[in-house]
Amino acid sequence: MFYTLLMALVAIPVLAQFDFTPQSKVETKSIKSEVLGAERSYTVLLPKSYETNTDKKYPVLYLLHGSGFTDNVWFERLHLKDVMDLLVSSGEASEMIVVTPNAGGNILEGAWNTYYDILEWKYETFFFTEFLPYIEKEYRIIGDKSHRAIGGFSMGGGASVWYAQHYPEMFSAVYAMSSTLRYKQELIDMQLDMVKGLQLQDFIIDRYRKTSTKLIENDCVKFIEEADEATESRLRSTAWFIDFGDDDHYVGLEWNTDFVMAMRKLNIPCEYRVRNGGHDLEFWHSGLYLCLPFASRNFAK
Repeated sequence: MFYTLLMALVAIPVLAQFDFTPQSKVETKSIKSEVLGAERSYTVLLPKSYETNTDKKYPVLYLLHGSGFTDNVWFERLHLKDVMDLLVSSGEASEMIVVTPNAGGNILEGAWNTYYDILEWKYETFFFTEFLPYIEKEYRIIGDKSHRAIGGFSMGGGASVWYAQHYPEMFSAVYAMSSTLRYKQELIDMQLDMVKGLQLQDFIIDRYRKTSTKLIENDCVKFIEEADEATESRLRSTAWFIDFGDDDHYVGLEWNTDFVMAMRKLNIPCEYRVRNGGHDLEFWHSGLYLCLPFASRNFAK
């Protein structure tokens, strides 16, 4: 009896070190798309209070991954759940639902890697007509501009800017890391020359060429430079944040700077950070510590 009581007393301070309150939850599911004629996975991060406060609705952040990755990179490689739990606990970020759709896969196996509409793979149409409406019905999401944000890295960073440019009435904020905001034919040709020795099948090269060419057509800098007054006004209703690494590709740094300068020329507020880092997982992970509070601040407005 004495021994049992002693062990219980010893266990009390040990147990006190552990947090038994509900934790945020990550779940991966899929949606069958009629637009794409395929099933696409997505991953969702649900806040700590989601299962206990069943009457509460939440703001939502859509995060778009880069080329060659899929939706789970945010959790398996960038540790989004850990960062979110830490920032919510410290009060630096508010509770929100985070959704990461899948728009990629292994390029060398022929997976499509694009958030844009290609003739055979209309992902942008899928995102806005099927995916987003489905998500905001499936989960307890507030579902208005003031409580919806978007962000991403690399290909996904460029797409988040493109989406917010064309649908500014839908997003309160956009956070773009290491973004592909424009492209050049010379880069496509150079990259195709680099993989000649791999003897890739023609359909893989064709898909890469089509998705890369779409980046040339969907030039985010040119969109700003050609914006009319009505478009300028619409863009001012969204908060913009461009985040780039000083060791990233110099052309990318030039293009991201061109974008910010074009925005400033039109008096469209846009935060710009050039931080230490490259085009890599470490930079994107650290960017979450800026991205999540930024989204939270704009939800609060």
